[in-house]
Amino acid sequence: MNVAKSGYRVFSANSSAACTELAKKITERLGVELGKSVVFQESNRETRVDVKESVRGQNIFIIQTIPRDVNTAIMELLIMAYALKTSCAKNIIGVIPYFPYSKQCKMRKRGSIVCKLLASMLAKAGLTHIITMDLHQKEIQGFFSFPVDNLRASPFLIQYIQEEIPDYRNAIIVAKSPAAAKRAQSYAERLRLGLAVIHGEAQCAESDMADGRHSPPCVRNTTGHTGLELPSGKQQAPFPGIELPMMMAKEKPPITVVGDVGGRIAIIVDDIIDDVGDFVAAAEILKERGAYKIYIMATHGLLSADAPRLIEESAIDVVVVTNTVPHEVQKLQCPKIKTVDVSMILAEAIRRIHNGESMAYLFRNITVDD
Repeated sequence: MNVAKSGYRVFSANSSAACTELAKKITERLGVELGKSVVFQESNRETRVDVKESVRGQNIFIIQTIPRDVNTAIMELLIMAYALKTSCAKNIIGVIPYFPYSKQCKMRKRGSIVCKLLASMLAKAGLTHIITMDLHQKEIQGFFSFPVDNLRASPFLIQYIQEEIPDYRNAIIVAKSPAAAKRAQSYAERLRLGLAVIHGEAQCAESDMADGRHSPPCVRNTTGHTGLELPSGKQQAPFPGIELPMMMAKEKPPITVVGDVGGRIAIIVDDIIDDVGDFVAAAEILKERGAYKIYIMATHGLLSADAPRLIEESAIDVVVVTNTVPHEVQKLQCPKIKTVDVSMILAEAIRRIHNGESMAYLFRNITVDD
């Protein structure tokens, strides 16, 4: 049975078989069976969830990996959480290794902070706790009204560097933009390696679009007027213009590499690798500067669109990602993609939360900037 001695259950909210692989690895490590449930799409594309066993008074963990169909995965999670809530589950903990919409966590023009909306929806559906990994911005934890454990994949990726890159002592950690410098610095300090930063980009960075709605009010010409005039007849009084200091537009400098990468292995680190255009461009620059091997290390390998083909045709030698997101199809298309298993830390987090143990062990030597 799927009942531990102290009583908890682990379910997978995915309707596709490829997305349940991580859940199976986690339950194997915990020594329990995956909960009995059916998640499927009806002919009209509505999601239906049917829980096949009693969950009354139990701690329930829902493991949800996010495939390419992000919105369907979110609905599966919400509907399963609500089904468990109405079935009188004691606590409902979502295990969401890659948190979707995490890049939409800042106001841009007249957009919305979708990540905050998703956090509110999860709370309303009945979740009481979330376990995730390497949020795009750590401040996202503040969007939730319940506890969030943001685990780190860096120990597993650092271990891969030490064990799978024979000459890693001759490597240099590279940040593909100044925004990624903190993460790269953390890797460099832990591996006792040098640090390089690529500065200058061909397109606008994400941070450039983060603030403001960029829509100042229309300023009319106010020649000869010093204040607000009352309307007289059909004439409309002009409102006085307000002279504000002009903000100079940003101008990207030519792409440069701050740091010596000549004759060394370049390891680019980031949290998400999705559209690989920036990584391919960075690899070409590093090759031109003399790096003889290029590695990409990232936690979440979304690898959307033509990413496998672009990686295969690029100067990148190896792309290393964790299994927070299913990417078996992409691996078949591109043998350069390697996977690091993080089910161990997710299983330990589940065990500790259920038993009421401290999570501090999972965050040892983790600093605020990591």
